[in-house]
Amino acid sequence: MPVSSWADDYDIFDHDYVANPFPVWDELRGTCPVAHTDRWGGSWMPTRYEDVSAIAHDTEHFSSREVLVTPAPEPPEDGEEMVLQLGGEVAAPPITSDPPEHQWARRLILPMFAPKAVEKYEPITRDLCRSLVQDLVAAGKGDAAVGYAQQIPVRIIAKMLGIPESMSETFTQWVRGALELGATDPEVRQEAFKEIITYLFEEVTKRKEHPGDDILSELLAAEVDGEPVPDYHVIGTGILILVAGIDTTWSAIGSAIWHLATHPEDRRRLVAEPDLMPLAVEELLRAYSPVTMARVVKEDVEVNGCPMKVDDRVLLSFPSANRDPEVFERPNEVILDRAKNRHIAFGAGIHRCAGSNLARMELRVAIEEFLRAAPEFSLEDGATVTWAGGQVRGPRQLPVVFG
Repeated sequence: MPVSSWADDYDIFDHDYVANPFPVWDELRGTCPVAHTDRWGGSWMPTRYEDVSAIAHDTEHFSSREVLVTPAPEPPEDGEEMVLQLGGEVAAPPITSDPPEHQWARRLILPMFAPKAVEKYEPITRDLCRSLVQDLVAAGKGDAAVGYAQQIPVRIIAKMLGIPESMSETFTQWVRGALELGATDPEVRQEAFKEIITYLFEEVTKRKEHPGDDILSELLAAEVDGEPVPDYHVIGTGILILVAGIDTTWSAIGSAIWHLATHPEDRRRLVAEPDLMPLAVEELLRAYSPVTMARVVKEDVEVNGCPMKVDDRVLLSFPSANRDPEVFERPNEVILDRAKNRHIAFGAGIHRCAGSNLARMELRVAIEEFLRAAPEFSLEDGATVTWAGGQVRGPRQLPVVFG
């Protein structure tokens, strides 16, 4: 059914909203800054920076136990045996963890995504980007989403998890099933997560016998309060890295390439002034923030005059917050050298993205190598750009031509 009112009947999966949500956010911020809908299980959606940031910081009233934008499906009946084998339910810590578990769960993975740890993956990322874009340029045209953006994080994450790069296409299918296609189809989502859990269960079993130089092995070797990290926690963290580290980053890369294809003045400026790249990366993250995260109300609370009840779902629209005119001057413009940029593309509070250093590196290198190989490119005439939305927004088809 078409949306009757964005204030009290919004639909984050509406085709026009996915393609261009910015006018909706602008309208809501000025007229109904905390919208509500009964669709998809019901939810609230604050659109102003102040409210989104406040909720992200408020762990007393808001839980992270379910972070997807639609309610989780019931676990499959045949999953009980695996739960018994693992010794506990599989979630996606630390993003699904509330205090006090969150503190030690996050502490486990932060060293793996620290700046120094990420540095060692930059040469691999650069070689990969260079190879991918050269193939596109050699053909004279191509899909910069499918053939470039979507190839980068999935292969880097596979490397970090110690899994063959040949699995990258399978990973892509699982991630799309979990976040994109499965967002509106519980059966697809359930099957995707089941396959991911089953695969990671097998990988963890292998690492116990033959540890390697990878994140799964590091987690298995770690201890919490003198005890080994439980298998279900290792697998859950693997899910987080796989799912959250792939779609989000390829969406950010794809959006950046789309912007540069459609704004030649910005593209040419970046080519002429490469020192602008650090500021440009932050500005592109702000303007095209890919992620909307969910929270569940723990205790009745009022936000901006809206009474939220226990178990209500709240969608944290970081993309809308990052275009709030109360915080950002000319928010709907991309200003490559924007100096004051307190964006929350990576979230806020205790759940701010632990992998932000990796995502920034991949985005920066992807843009640098694309522009180095193809300083002149544009959208292909007559071709259609398609976007995915809901949990993560980014281009899924991005036909470009070179020269």
